[in-house]
Amino acid sequence: MGKLLEWMPIVKDALHKTAVAANILCLLHVTNVHLFSVVKLVGPSMLPAFNNGNFVLSERITSRSGKVRSGDAVIIRSPEDPTKVVCKRVKGVEGDVVSYVVDPNKSDEQKTVEVPKGHVWIEGDNINNSRDSRQFGAVPYALVESRIFIVVWPSEDFRLIRKYKVM
Repeated sequence: MGKLLEWMPIVKDALHKTAVAANILCLLHVTNVHLFSVVKLVGPSMLPAFNNGNFVLSERITSRSGKVRSGDAVIIRSPEDPTKVVCKRVKGVEGDVVSYVVDPNKSDEQKTVEVPKGHVWIEGDNINNSRDSRQFGAVPYALVESRIFIVVWPSEDFRLIRKYKVM
């Protein structure tokens, strides 16, 4: 019984630290799922606004409240591969009429579409190197996960993100 009493303070301390760690992890999970996420951007489709390898902070409140607007840089679930998320710029929301260059690498041919109800039109800022609504059409609003509002890394790129004026 004496050995057991010797271990009691150690066990209590370990259980307390485990409970604190579990609470912190729960808080991080809830924050990531419902409020903010840190996302690493990969690829050239959003150049020059975002560089390959930038880490950004995105918030989920705007997208969940239906307030994403033209000009917002957003993180969306890829309509082509649902296991991936991509960063694109919203060029139009439901009811907007959007003109776009069909294939800027081959011609200046333009088409015009009206964004259907419950959808957004997304394009990469680097239209010569982006897969976006020009290839797969308007994206259901439900695929919009969050809106980017800060570039956090690398430190020389740190800045608040303002809306771009969409032409």
